[in-house]
Amino acid sequence: MEARALRQHAHETPRLIGQETDWLDRFQTVLHWEAEAIQRVADRSRNVAVARVVKMVAECSGKVVVSGTGKSGLIAQKIVATFNSTGTQATFLHPVEALHGDLGIVDGMDLMLLLSHSGESDEIVALLPHIKKRQVKIIALVGNPRSTLARSADVILDTGVEREACPLNLAPTASTAVALALGDAIAMTVMEMRGFTAELFARNHPGGRLGKRLTLRVGDLMHCGANHPTADPRSPWDNIITLLSQFSLGAVNIVNEQGKLVGLVTDGDVRRAVQAAKHSLASLAELTAEKMMTRHPTTVGPDVLAYDALQIMEKRPSQISVLPVVDPATEQCLGLLRLHDILRSGLS
Repeated sequence: MEARALRQHAHETPRLIGQETDWLDRFQTVLHWEAEAIQRVADRSRNVAVARVVKMVAECSGKVVVSGTGKSGLIAQKIVATFNSTGTQATFLHPVEALHGDLGIVDGMDLMLLLSHSGESDEIVALLPHIKKRQVKIIALVGNPRSTLARSADVILDTGVEREACPLNLAPTASTAVALALGDAIAMTVMEMRGFTAELFARNHPGGRLGKRLTLRVGDLMHCGANHPTADPRSPWDNIITLLSQFSLGAVNIVNEQGKLVGLVTDGDVRRAVQAAKHSLASLAELTAEKMMTRHPTTVGPDVLAYDALQIMEKRPSQISVLPVVDPATEQCLGLLRLHDILRSGLS
């Protein structure tokens, strides 16, 4: 009967209690409680235990094996993901599965990071003696410094909170926020200690917009060789129009006999020059690339990140939609990069 009543209740439209202002107050209260809980942990975190923890993780020659059950297990998995993306090898070990064979992934070079708010989670407590037999160091993120887990750990970080943000003081909220923040703090500190760079970060994030921002370079997107137009400074205006039409890139690189860039002619440059000379056939006949081009245009090298090139195009008083690509060592003109090419790559 009880199970049937619960099922019936689950399909009923919930009866809401209180007014909209009450709900907004509760919403803000939860955020304040969690923020204050993290602040209290931050205030007490300048101590020997924290220094020891980050040193242990930074010097770990194996992997950091992180374990927890319930909500702590979910936080543990997020910490593992953060470790792996920032240069610290880590893996999640479910405490129950560990007792049924998965403990085999742990060896003497590893480090265990165990999460439990109470420090008395049955699954974690059952795991402790088997970890000890392997002589693996244990770091505990625990809310009760007198618990079984705390007594068994080599070092503890106190995740204790005055109360949960739950109105019933039951659902793990403030305590999980604190545990997650501590995990992030460990990972970010170790990342800096190890000199983990943006280039290394990019290797672990090859996909999506973030990965592209860190890996995609001008040379990957530019039009080069026979696929981009170049012209001599003496080229007549109608030749430039032919090149603009043929390549449809919106601009033509103007190069000297040594292949070095001396200017850039865009669609707009041609329109303005022809408009100015249209009333004089003599002027139009004398119109050349040299007279239309922008001298010393903004350029970019092939190894520059495409995202940085995008910033060059957009963050200026007058935006530009095309960049000549020039070898910074030889000053040779290599190609053209369009704003359209960057946007089409999904980078913006």
